[in-house]
Parts: sequence; C-alpha cells; structure tokens
Amino acid sequence: MIKRLITSVLVLLTVTIGLQAQDKAEAAVAATVEKLRKAMVDGDKAELESIASEKLSYGHSGGHVEGKAEFVEKIVSGKSDFVTIELKDQTISISGKTAIVRHRLNATTNDNGKPGEVHLLVLLVFQKENKQWKLLARQAVKASS
Repeated sequence: MIKRLITSVLVLLTVTIGLQAQDKAEAAVAATVEKLRKAMVDGDKAELESIASEKLSYGHSGGHVEGKAEFVEKIVSGKSDFVTIELKDQTISISGKTAIVRHRLNATTNDNGKPGEVHLLVLLVFQKENKQWKLLARQAVKASS
C-alpha cells in the first residue's frame, strides 16, 4: 500500500513538473512571437536577425519562399513594410526542441509606399538553439478578412 502511494505521488510530481516546463516553454515561444511581431513592425534589423535561424525558410501566401537574408532585407528596406500587425487565435504546440505556432495575422502594410491590408493564416516553426527559440520556418495562406 505504501509502495503504491509513493509511486502515485512520484507519477503526479513528474506530470506536474512536466506541465510546468511545458507552460514555461510555451510562454517563452509566445514572447518570441511577440518580439518577431514588434521587430517586423519596427523594421528592427538586429532583432529580426537574432530571432531568425540561419536556415530560415520563409514562405509567403503568394508562393515566394525566401531565406533569412532576403526576409530581413525586405522588412528593413520597406519593400515589405508592416505598419500594424494584429495576431489572433494563436496556438502553440511544443515537442522537444520544436515549437509549432499557428495564428491569424491581420495587418496594414505600406509595401514600397503602397498602402494595403493582408489577412493571413500563418504557421511558424521554431527550434530551440542555444537556449533561444529561433524561427526556422514560416508559411502563410490568404484568409478571408
């Protein structure tokens, strides 16, 4: 009876600790997504470079895929200029050192000086590198507003 009780307590502690670690990791990923959102609006080159993995595969809703250098350059130069970005319905799922984030992105843009709006469904993949979550991949599809 004591052995069962001890085993049950150990299982409960293990599950609780695992859930707390998952919650902490999800909070860290959510904070990284927010840093990315802000860096995209601000055109912050240093922040964008620190968040993006060297192996970044950044897919646009129109089908164009770019790497880290092109992604950062387009944001910083204003070719892809986000005036506002609003994220909704965000979900985060973590498996080991990989995080999958999905959300709805509504934004106002000023690409090359031309005002516009975008409404996207976005999939982000983050990978933990040296204790930091890095954006490894992104794919967007057009959504109804």
